[in-house]
Order: sequence, then C-alpha cells, then structure tokens
Amino acid sequence: MMRKLLLGLVFSTAATSAVIAAPVTLQVWALDEPVHFTENMAKEFEAKNPDIKLDIKLVNFANILNDTIRAVSTNTAPDLLMLDNPDIASVASHDVLLDLSDRIAASKVVDAKNFYPGPINQSTWKGKIYGFPRGGNTLGLYYNADLFKAAGLDPTKPPQTWDEISAAAAKLTDAKKRQYGFGFSAVATEESTFQFLPWAQSAGGDFNAINTDGSVRALQFWQKLVDDKVATPEVLVLNQPDLGSQFVAGNIGMIVTGCWELPRFAKEVKFDWRVALMPIEKAGAPRASALGELAYAVPRTSAHPDEAFKFLEYIYAQSSRDWNEYGWLPLDQTATPKDPKWPEAYAVFAEQMKYARGRGPSPVWPKVSKAIQTAIQDTLTHKTDAKTALDTAQSTIDGLIK
Repeated sequence: MMRKLLLGLVFSTAATSAVIAAPVTLQVWALDEPVHFTENMAKEFEAKNPDIKLDIKLVNFANILNDTIRAVSTNTAPDLLMLDNPDIASVASHDVLLDLSDRIAASKVVDAKNFYPGPINQSTWKGKIYGFPRGGNTLGLYYNADLFKAAGLDPTKPPQTWDEISAAAAKLTDAKKRQYGFGFSAVATEESTFQFLPWAQSAGGDFNAINTDGSVRALQFWQKLVDDKVATPEVLVLNQPDLGSQFVAGNIGMIVTGCWELPRFAKEVKFDWRVALMPIEKAGAPRASALGELAYAVPRTSAHPDEAFKFLEYIYAQSSRDWNEYGWLPLDQTATPKDPKWPEAYAVFAEQMKYARGRGPSPVWPKVSKAIQTAIQDTLTHKTDAKTALDTAQSTIDGLIK
C-alpha cells in the first residue's frame, strides 16, 4: 500500500510539474519590417517571462487586412495580430476582436490618461478600445540640403506652401541627371490615401468631403507637379519605402514620408538632409498631416488573451525607447526620449503630430480609401480630370457612409 501511495505521489508530482513547466505559446502575426520591432520586443519579453513563448509569423503590410479577414472567417486567427490603425474599426465592427477597455482600465502598467489621443481614437469603435497602438507616426517634408545649396536655394528656409514647393521642385530638377525635385507616393494602396489626405485637409477637404474645391485643387496640384516633370514620374508605382530609397540615392530633392524613416536615413544617407513641416496650401491655411502606425489586436477566439495583453503591457512600458530606436512617437506622450536622436527632426514631428488626423474611423474604411485611391490614379494618368474623379469618389463614399 505504501509503495502504491509513493508511486502515486511521484507520478502526481511529475504531472503537476509538467503542467507548471509547460509554457503558454502565443501565436502572433507581426509586420515584416526592417526594424524588427515585434521580434525584438518578443525576445526581451520571453527572457523576463519564461512561462510565455511567442511564435511569430511575419506578414507583408499589403496583406495584413486580407489575411486577417480570411483568418477570422475560417476561425484560424492567431492570439495577437497587427492592423493598420484605420482598419481597426472595420474589423471590430464584425465583432471578431476582443474589447480591451477593461484590461486597459485595470492595468497597473498602462495609464490611459497619458495616451496620445489620435492613436487611441483610431483604435476605438463605438466607445470601446479594440486596438493597442504601439505608437504613432506622421508625415513630414524631407529635403536634400546639399541639392538646395547647389540649386541656389536656402536650406534654412524650406518650402512652406504649395507654390514654394513647386518653385523649389523646378530648381531641383535636372532632367539630364534624371534628378527630380519632388516625390510622393500615389501607388494604388492605402499609402496614397495616407499621403494625399493632408493636402486635401490643408485646403478644407477631408475623407468624407473629398470633392470640395480645396480637395480638387490639391489633386490638381499633384497632377501639375507630375505633368511639369518636376515630380518623379514613378509616383504611381513608388510605395513609401521605395520613395525613401530614391531619396537616399539622391534622385529626388524633396519627398513626403514619415518619421519611421529616420533610423534608415541616419545610416544610409550620405548628404546633408533635413526635415520640415508639411507644406500648406497658402499662408494661414490650417496645418494637417496623416496619423499612421499600426495597432495590435486580440481576436475574440484567442485562447490566451491575458498573456497577449501582458505582452502589450510590456510594449507600453518600453515607450521611451520608441523614438531613438524605431523612429516613431510613443503611445504614452509622457514617455519622452532622453537625449533624442535627430533632435531637429524630433521637434518637427512632435509639432506635426499636433495636426495629424486619423483616417476614419469607419467600419467601411477600406472601401472609402479605395475610392480615393482610384480618383488619384485616374487623375494622374489623365483617365479623367480631378473634379470628375473626386466627384465619383464622393458619390461612392456617400453611399458607403450613409
């Protein structure tokens, strides 16, 4: 009898130890990006939490939304995934994401009072928080100060208005060298909507008022830059990383892109480069910029939501590192970086963030954005004129929203 009891105790203890020792494995979908943010955070988190492992699958930005829709519809979603911030409302409206509001309110790590309002508003749908932004980014005007000097332009006085952009771009363009004065991304993806909206907003338009006179002027301005051959003709096919590569190579004097490029430019650019606020239509016009960055979301089907949120708490706790290591502004606006790298750029983007506007939020955002993308493409290829293209887009958007 004693032997049986001892054997039973041994097996029971072994079984209990096995249960305790077995770590929870979180299935995580993360953005495939050069800075490897999620992978870096995961390694640090696992070292501090050996009972939790993260199995990371990298997803291309262009595929994130479609892969998510496919996964939730087939009940194969991971425990944690990433979405572009305007897509949170679209996915959440189908009741497939976990409401994180109570967890955020109860957290001893996360302080919701310190959130930048823009990023968290983009992750909120019908008063509930479904996304957890890893930070925020926005657009600025990068320019090659060496080319400015060579063209007789003052690099301490970057262009501030559309007319000044046009004039500077003309001086920076050298057809023989295949060097262009200006560049933006009008590729047929979310990136062109992201890039175009600040121009429309500076002139009084917006995503739900895309055919206003100001929006039409903004698209006509883009078209004129391309037609005058002072903007690179590749705007229709250059995504934002490709645009950055053209700037690094010295092929474009000025480009519009985001603060996420700072780490790359600091390593790769061989000339004097600087950053300025986004240009406005004319003096006194309202400033505007796009609000970017991704947010993490927990599908309702996750078997490990508490562990997933614990990982998000760890990411939040590292907010003060966001600028210097990854080139974006933290979700926690009190987590200012010590001795910020690129201090002039930091001042510009911190200021620009005050004027950054979200895309939506709307449960039909992907379709709204598609209508805007189509208008941009149709105009720049002269399939139709800017007014007609944006009227068509507005009709589509009205039908979607109303």
